Amino acid sequence: MDVIVVGGGLMGAASTFFLARRGLRVTLIERNRVGSGATVASFGNIRRSGRYLPQLPLAHRSLALWREAGKLLGRDVEFRAAGHLRLIFTEKGLNEMRSFSEAARPWGLDLEELGPKDVQARFPGLGPTAIGASFSPQDGSGNPRLIAPAFADAARRLGAEIVEEAIVESIGKTPHGFEVRTSKGLYSSPILLNTAGAWGARIAEQFSEPVPIVARGPQMGVTEPLPHRVLPVVGVWGHDHGGGYLRQVERGNIVFGGGAERTDVSLDSGHAKADPARLPGQLRALLPLLPALANVSVIRTWSGCEGYVADGLPVMGPSATTEGLYHAFGFCGHGFQLGPGVGDVMAELIATGSTHTLVGDFSIKRFARAELTGS
Repeated sequence: MDVIVVGGGLMGAASTFFLARRGLRVTLIERNRVGSGATVASFGNIRRSGRYLPQLPLAHRSLALWREAGKLLGRDVEFRAAGHLRLIFTEKGLNEMRSFSEAARPWGLDLEELGPKDVQARFPGLGPTAIGASFSPQDGSGNPRLIAPAFADAARRLGAEIVEEAIVESIGKTPHGFEVRTSKGLYSSPILLNTAGAWGARIAEQFSEPVPIVARGPQMGVTEPLPHRVLPVVGVWGHDHGGGYLRQVERGNIVFGGGAERTDVSLDSGHAKADPARLPGQLRALLPLLPALANVSVIRTWSGCEGYVADGLPVMGPSATTEGLYHAFGFCGHGFQLGPGVGDVMAELIATGSTHTLVGDFSIKRFARAELTGS
């Protein structure tokens, strides 16, 4: 093998596909099933508004790949560019939106500002008490259950080896690269890509690269089917109403999240559970976005193990200590939109040694610098 990828979430599956597309021999190792971790627990949000500004080039690159996903992967992953509406309920939220919108324009993102009458005229039933909103028409959503398996299947067709239900027992550095010992055998390659999500810091620490990260579980749910009326993905600015968000799938169900604190997750078990005691408050927080939720039944709730880095930014790029080691983990609950772009960039970095997309702010080197300065 040329590359071993450890971790079969969206980042790992996408990286495996784009590496194989460049002609490299790749093995993807996943301890459960591909896409069964944080990816499948995701809301499916494809948004660029509100992101850390230097992350926008990566987000733009990823959005272009989302648009081509059906053609690239040979199947529909339910990417729908229905737009992203972020409602505003306070002056703080309005100021935040306007400040971000002005700053994001030079980075290639233009947000449309809507007044309260515009919101009601264009999106009846949404945010009746909102004082405004932003709208990004090219953003939207995708299906978290489909995207990682689609990347893995497409990579397999290109010759990649996908090893599922394989527990990683040890990772060692050899004169020729890396040896990954698993419950299904020993795998060797000169390059190792760490896409292990919330567990990525454990791998990095083995190579003297500590990353401050905690595991959290979002509170997600879905309602019974309703008449299909909500076209865009809906969120808020300024963390109004607990930062709730929702979207309606084509079958009519409302998928929702936010409006409730994330739960702590043990990395030893990796098992994240939705807390039913938080559901009533979560639904109350969502009512200003969509009052029609008042008399709707919730049919399922869930959570997943997400890795949150202390500074809110992912770890992405080559190791600072070990030749041949690369990282792409810790996307802080905001990685779904970035997934295809992350895979493409990591494949470019590994295959060519550089990338034309700005990712320097996400280097693992920043933690070594912080340790030296005491910050």
